[in-house]
Amino acid sequence: MQQVTIAGRTIGRDHRPYVIAELSANHNGSLERAMDIMRAAKKAGADALKLQSYRADTITIDHDGPDFRVKGGLWDGARLYDLYEQAAMPWDWHQPLFELGRELGIAVFSSPFDHTAVDMLEQLGAPAYKIASLELIDIPLIEYVARTGKPMIMSTGASELGEIAEAVAAARKAGCRELILLKCTSGYPTPPTESNLRTIPHLAEMFDCVVGLSDHTMGTAVPVAATALGSAVVEKHFTLARADGGVDSAFSLEPAELGQMIEAVNVAWDALGAVHYGPTASEAGIRPLRRSLYVVKDVKAGEKIGPEHVRSIRPGKGLAPKHLPEVIGRIAARDLARGTAVDWTMFAAN
Repeated sequence: MQQVTIAGRTIGRDHRPYVIAELSANHNGSLERAMDIMRAAKKAGADALKLQSYRADTITIDHDGPDFRVKGGLWDGARLYDLYEQAAMPWDWHQPLFELGRELGIAVFSSPFDHTAVDMLEQLGAPAYKIASLELIDIPLIEYVARTGKPMIMSTGASELGEIAEAVAAARKAGCRELILLKCTSGYPTPPTESNLRTIPHLAEMFDCVVGLSDHTMGTAVPVAATALGSAVVEKHFTLARADGGVDSAFSLEPAELGQMIEAVNVAWDALGAVHYGPTASEAGIRPLRRSLYVVKDVKAGEKIGPEHVRSIRPGKGLAPKHLPEVIGRIAARDLARGTAVDWTMFAAN
């Protein structure tokens, strides 16, 4: 389970980070804007654009009670129904977005929030599915998605380890063979101090799967750090401009920022390399400049070598500095000029 393929792209630690641009509600009610966001994501270098597939009445109910209002955070006081009605993407937009994705060469898939959304996405040929953090405890939904046989990505925000284990077991039992778990903190935005990125390698070890990061921090530093810890996937909310507003705009990246993040996580991935000791190709020119033993004062044949005659200096053409104690006290076999690299032929046999 250390490798997953989505729309022909192989994802795993031995491959460059798979970058998902999350459209979420940043369409702001415009299909053309959603398409422009997809084009911008492709131009910035993203591998995929992820949608969210729900309607207000499939994710909650129209109710004014206190249970149905957001308490605290970015959306404090909002009615759930109103929030989701504003954020939801019309279902008839999915087909043109999937078609545009095929034209552009960027994968398009979605987070379904109920069975009807899965059915709709199956008709469109979705190459993968994402289970959102707050749906990780919806075992029937996970099982329904798993039965499609498509790769699954599951975010772990706000979940206990036991809940994650239950979700993973349900997905695998129902037929999921390609699974990615994303470390996620469902704070909007997330303080970097709550990212707890050391969880990433632990998730990989616990569940024997590809792991990544669904990130809600501001900026791009956290995804770079996550890549160094083994994250094979980075998901970030994405918009054309935060100034345009919208439910998710405040913690979304703009096109230039997404491009910079992709470049940075790729550099971080390149820098991981492999376990390696010894000089690299770029060190070929510097290795000869290491220290070695040189004659620093003229020596006559038959003269005894003293500390004033030989020192460890740069460059590295002579004997290694560790041989200095063996050289001191030797008898010169011939005249030795200042600036000569020391070798064993310079000395008379003991």
